[in-house]
Amino acid sequence: MASRFNALKADAAWQKIWDDRRTFAADDMSAKPRSYVLEMFPYPSGRIHMGHVRNYTMGDVLARYRRMIGHEVLHPMGWDAFGMPAENAAMEKGVHPGTWTLANIETMKAQLKRLGFALDWTRELATCKPDYYGHEQALFLDLYAAGLVYRKESAVNWDPVDMTVLANEQVIDGRGWRSGALVERRKLSQWFLKITDFADELLEGLDRLEHWPDKVKLMQENWIGRSRGLQFRFALSDGGSVEVFTTRPDTIFGASFVAVAADHPIAQRLAAGNPAVADFIALCKQGGTTAAEMDTQEKLGFDTGLTATHPFDPAITLPVYIANFVLMEYGTGAVFGVPAHDQRDLDFARKYALLVTRVVADGDATDPIFESMTAFTGGGPLVNSRFLDGLGIEEAKRVVIGRAESEGWGTGTTVYRLRDWGVSRQRYWGTPIPIVHCDACGPVGVPKEQLPIVLPDDVTFDVPGNPLDRHPTWKHVPCPSCGAPARRETDTLDTFVDSSWYFIRFASQPKDRPFDKAIAEKWLPVGQYIGGVEHAILHLLYARFWTRALKHIGLLDVAEPFAGLFTQGMVTHETYRAQDGRWLSPPEVRDGIEIATGEAIEVGRVTKMSKSKKNTIDPEPIVDQYGADATRWFMLSDSPPERDLPWSDAGIEGSWRFVQRLWRLFDGAAPGEGRDPALDRKLHQTIAGIADDIEALSFNKAVAKLYELVNAIEKATPSASRSEAVSKAMLLVAPMVPHLAEEAWAAAGHAGLIADAAWPSVDPALLVEDEVTMAIQVNGKLRDTLTFAKGTPRDALEAAALASDKVIRAMDGKLAKKVIVVPDRLVNIVA
Repeated sequence: MASRFNALKADAAWQKIWDDRRTFAADDMSAKPRSYVLEMFPYPSGRIHMGHVRNYTMGDVLARYRRMIGHEVLHPMGWDAFGMPAENAAMEKGVHPGTWTLANIETMKAQLKRLGFALDWTRELATCKPDYYGHEQALFLDLYAAGLVYRKESAVNWDPVDMTVLANEQVIDGRGWRSGALVERRKLSQWFLKITDFADELLEGLDRLEHWPDKVKLMQENWIGRSRGLQFRFALSDGGSVEVFTTRPDTIFGASFVAVAADHPIAQRLAAGNPAVADFIALCKQGGTTAAEMDTQEKLGFDTGLTATHPFDPAITLPVYIANFVLMEYGTGAVFGVPAHDQRDLDFARKYALLVTRVVADGDATDPIFESMTAFTGGGPLVNSRFLDGLGIEEAKRVVIGRAESEGWGTGTTVYRLRDWGVSRQRYWGTPIPIVHCDACGPVGVPKEQLPIVLPDDVTFDVPGNPLDRHPTWKHVPCPSCGAPARRETDTLDTFVDSSWYFIRFASQPKDRPFDKAIAEKWLPVGQYIGGVEHAILHLLYARFWTRALKHIGLLDVAEPFAGLFTQGMVTHETYRAQDGRWLSPPEVRDGIEIATGEAIEVGRVTKMSKSKKNTIDPEPIVDQYGADATRWFMLSDSPPERDLPWSDAGIEGSWRFVQRLWRLFDGAAPGEGRDPALDRKLHQTIAGIADDIEALSFNKAVAKLYELVNAIEKATPSASRSEAVSKAMLLVAPMVPHLAEEAWAAAGHAGLIADAAWPSVDPALLVEDEVTMAIQVNGKLRDTLTFAKGTPRDALEAAALASDKVIRAMDGKLAKKVIVVPDRLVNIVA
């Protein structure tokens, strides 16, 4: 073996061998136990980043280990390739979104390959290719036929300059992120998937996800938001009524106003005869469309002059407002406000000088006059609420619902925060929705034999709006039902649809249908899914819905897509700022100085790597300098994988030194004779411990055990035990530093690839520790440590402790008054 490990040469050589031999291609027909390991597939933005490297290294170690223990492993890779960034690039750089996307895929694929991930590239897919999205169109039609897809008018964020719908994240301070125009709230016909039909299943299924983080399950539970409440009508002063829903009927005696949405029928009726009402409604349409935005924007109201009668006391009347924080899409489009116990209601009440009455005690605070500017949202007994006084919140809810139902003015109802999934996107770069609109027949599904509906290439982005809408020919087609001139749907699907079933397509890829049920079910559910916690709600919830919907229509007999979920921490780096406020990248800084100017810079806190703050580290130069294995080792070593990993130059250099140290160790495996019982025991304990750590995704613990084993081997004298330990250490490090392991394995004369080798077996007898290291104390202070056979008698322990040179020096001639022995743990001598 060479005296130094040539990482770049070894990386390229072994990666080519793995590719040529298709080493990591999964066999659908294998009789082995199956493991499906999957990391969330990336968006092809142009370059991989250290977050990608960490994420895929974790999955790779598990996948390689599972192969070594005899599993057939599916570990695929693909690209979440539709979405707005490609259209932005088309507008900014004058390139076609497809050209930009496919070029990025090639770049990122080459970068991933340089890290030596054990990926089944034969199953590679990109969601922007017709051979993927055509099958997605077929599934959409299946759900449509089953009644799980429908179309209705819905409020959206509309940019009047760019003439497009904006996602909530693209609305900044009420303006379009690109145009700067005031965003309007508009109603458009949108396609929806009936995720609410599965709300109870999605909620109750969380209890069976034993290998998911509790925090993720809680986030989904809160997002689904099942709650029991009261739906009832207030009688209005004009002889009409308004229906409201509340999850807090217990607070009914704290009500001080009723508010309706700007597009509520009451508001629309009033606007028809009152220009001031119409103007206020127009103002409301400039706000956002989500409940979260309603909570943060300024609360505005218009007093309609109507009043609502309290259901328990006709003498109490409440003013009725049109309010900008109420949405028709949530509940009934009308609410009653309880300012003392809801911050949104309190902000509104203070603005319009409305009554604020405490109805839930805050400790000793029971006075009806509520003076704080912060609502009290905690628990406590009801107060100032007549027959409810003294009851707890839940009991009071039951009493009010019971009275409402018995008196006939309301009904107890279970509701959900979850809303049906709006999947329409008014943009080009997405999956075309396979619907044709006919004046005579209405919406008609495209026959499956006409799929895929392929996006036209000849589009332009020099005019705002959706290029599909203005395409001269693409959207004009005959009706599939009657043959009359008709129009394609020009909306495309939300990209979350693409990622809601890609893991099924990875498992089975027939050309004539989305997947083969029998083959897909051999692999599903995904055994271990790895990705960022930022996807904890939408992506994971939509994927869980999608598998249930496919099960509902008989295409798949799997409910949960991911049996195990792990959310890794982020890779972080400190930030740098020049004296003029510019963010600086790490290569622009050395020893606290901006290299280009020679000026001192401001070193900021360690935070998530982001392009905006320029604190990113490009993996490619790191791999060029240190090789794939050192880069992988650093990703695994310093931090528990669920926590953030601070990047440091010292850390990667230390990883590189350890890789070289391993190489020297493997080169120095001189044969020897005789056994070293201590080393044998250490080896077998390490084999078992690392196996447990990898299965638990505790990679940093596995790394620590490897450091300990290497130390023990280096200190050991030549023996048969040492030769065996070196040989088996190659196997133990193979999932983590696979290129070095392959190189050392071949140099040692082993046949075949180490990637195909078996994980070393364990002798159970050697897992039992028969020696213990005990603390020897004098007056409670540690003075020595001694190693004994387990179960050594107390008198022998006492004698050995008193004979210790360190203890004798610490006693300084004093006699032992008492000796306390805790078997197998410590001896404490009291002088």
